[in-house]
Amino acid sequence: MTSKITYLGDLRTQAIHIKSGEQIITDAPTDNNGKGEAFSPTDLVATALGSCMITVMGIWARNHQVNIDQAELEITKIMAPGPRRISQIDVLIRMPNHPYSSEEKKKLEHLAKTCPVALSLHADIIQQIEFLWTHEA
Repeated sequence: MTSKITYLGDLRTQAIHIKSGEQIITDAPTDNNGKGEAFSPTDLVATALGSCMITVMGIWARNHQVNIDQAELEITKIMAPGPRRISQIDVLIRMPNHPYSSEEKKKLEHLAKTCPVALSLHADIIQQIEFLWTHEA
């Protein structure tokens, strides 16, 4: 089992990660009858994409002595009406100001675009990914 989810009422859930015991609370968003006081389930999908991207980049970077510490991702989720669904996820990746080679940049961009979550999302969801390579922390 990966997780256990309990409906707490008032459009709120609590998810518990079985292995670690970590918890996530979700709320329905304000544009869908909720309070918006926590991530919505679709927020988590979009956020999972960014987390997956930077994680696989981090694995490669660590194995190749490339520093990506302090890289930042900004995620924007766009919903489509009727039926309500994620239509687009915009990801802005701000890389630290390090002297990355063109090969390192190419590899990191490829890894981000082909991470497991990116490959698991429905093909109709537009994934707009932009890298900024001169980010200063």
